[in-house]
Parts: sequence; structure tokens; C-alpha cells
Amino acid sequence: MKKSATTLLVFGVYLIGMGSGLVLMPNTVFGVLGLPATDEVWPHVVGVLALALAFYYISAARADVRQFAQWTVPARIGVFILFTVFVLVGWVGPVMIMLGAVDLLGALWTSSALKAEA
Repeated sequence: MKKSATTLLVFGVYLIGMGSGLVLMPNTVFGVLGLPATDEVWPHVVGVLALALAFYYISAARADVRQFAQWTVPARIGVFILFTVFVLVGWVGPVMIMLGAVDLLGALWTSSALKAEA
């Protein structure tokens, strides 16, 4: 497995953790993140979407799909930027920057691995 594929695999495993947490125990995840508890269905829906993304990331990693790895870099940087904007406009607390930072660091790791393989 190439280094860029390894970065996708690691991010996919992270998404499995986050997605599973949101599907099975969203208020526990929210509590850890300092977010208010909810009885609404949307955290479960977001968890299912995270699990679907995990499937794509892990499948692309196992197949060494370089183009998918390239596509993820700007998308994950965008997640960080938008989460930061959400904090700056007051929609969410600063913890969202931390979650976005996971995406940013993953994107930088993938970008670095792709450059090393070129």
C-alpha cells in the first residue's frame, strides 16, 4: 500500500469512529465536544453519511486510487475553512475548529504523501 493510500485508510478509520459514535450514541459524542444534547434524528443521519464516506475512503485506499486521494485534499481543506467560518459567525463553538483541524491535518498528510510518490 502506498503512503497516500495509508493516509486514506487512516482517515477512513477515523470516519468509522465518528460515524459509529453519531449513529449509536450521538449525545455522548456531543458531550465530549461540548455540544448540547438533542433528541433529533440529524446526528444519526450525519453518522450514516460519515460511515458511507468511510467506505469510500477505505475502498479507495485498498485499491490505491491516487485520483481519489487527490480529490480529498481540497475537499478536506474546505471542511476546515467552513468549520472555522461557522465558528467566526457564531453558529457553533470553537470545538468545530478542532474537528476541522483533523480534516486539515489529514489533507496535508495526503498531499505530502502524494508529492513524495510523484
